[in-house]
Amino acid sequence: MTMELYLLGWTLVLAIIQIMLPAMYRNRETGLDYNAGPRDKEGPPMGVVTGRLFRAQKNLFETLPLFIGAILIAHVGGQEGAMTAWGAWLYFLARIVYVPLYAMGIPYVRSMVWGISLLGLVLVILPVIF
Repeated sequence: MTMELYLLGWTLVLAIIQIMLPAMYRNRETGLDYNAGPRDKEGPPMGVVTGRLFRAQKNLFETLPLFIGAILIAHVGGQEGAMTAWGAWLYFLARIVYVPLYAMGIPYVRSMVWGISLLGLVLVILPVIF
């Protein structure tokens, strides 16, 4: 298996973690009975960190389909190489760093890390289109 596909697999593990983190925080806020029930009524307001974790999750899910598509197209098209490997590493590592930065509410650095993940995505796409 190529490095790019390996990193795609680990990025999917990160996505599962980002699904579980806000859910765990929300369980603490609402209690298990509320979350296990039908949630017919609004629960208590979402906490600050829980809200940040949900937004970080949403942010990942905005670019994840693009990353998946780019990695798969590069793989099928035989365009994997140094640039796609660097891009996959940048995307994956930046997405890991992004989560705690967002949860802690750190501005600017978080946006810079998001930009690095986007650069990684572009590095994977470039060999595919040129």
